[in-house]
Amino acid sequence: MAYDRYVAICHPLRYSVIMNPHLCVLLILLSLSISILDALLHTPMVLRLSFCTELEIPHFFCELDQVLKLSCSATLTNNILFYLVSDILSGFPLLGIIYSYIKTVSSILRMSSAGGRHKAFSTCGSHLSVVSLFYGTGFGVYISSAVTDSSTNTAAASLMYTVLPPMLNPFIYSLRNSDMKEALRNLIIKPLFW
Repeated sequence: MAYDRYVAICHPLRYSVIMNPHLCVLLILLSLSISILDALLHTPMVLRLSFCTELEIPHFFCELDQVLKLSCSATLTNNILFYLVSDILSGFPLLGIIYSYIKTVSSILRMSSAGGRHKAFSTCGSHLSVVSLFYGTGFGVYISSAVTDSSTNTAAASLMYTVLPPMLNPFIYSLRNSDMKEALRNLIIKPLFW
């Protein structure tokens, strides 16, 4: 999405040429391939571990970090691999997002019309809020799990970065539609004045 916003704002006349269906499919396949390779990397490492009799994870899904905490055998290699891969797989996209938004904001600030700047910032703001929610709570979960062992707080934060961003994306992007804005305005404002 950051690349999409970058192309839409910095190269609006070439948007349909750059963001063609072939590139979109390629980006999806790249994302899917990286996810599969990440899972294939960690699966053999977890399969070699032995586990205690207490096999209950205090989460709504099975996170690798929580599985490693249940192991009775040494997990140093798994932890190093886990944090190294997590840093790489979250760091590169974050750097790409930061770079694209630096270029996008500099392009927006060069616009002469205030209306154009407002429209461009509003299209970027929704994506930036979802990215901030995802990365903020994701980093919070993994940093707090290294410091404290509060399973309730970790589960709530995990819910924030695994469930909320995918649910918010369609809602936020539908708010760019003028009919949706009008319906939401009617839903919120009309009851206040009745």
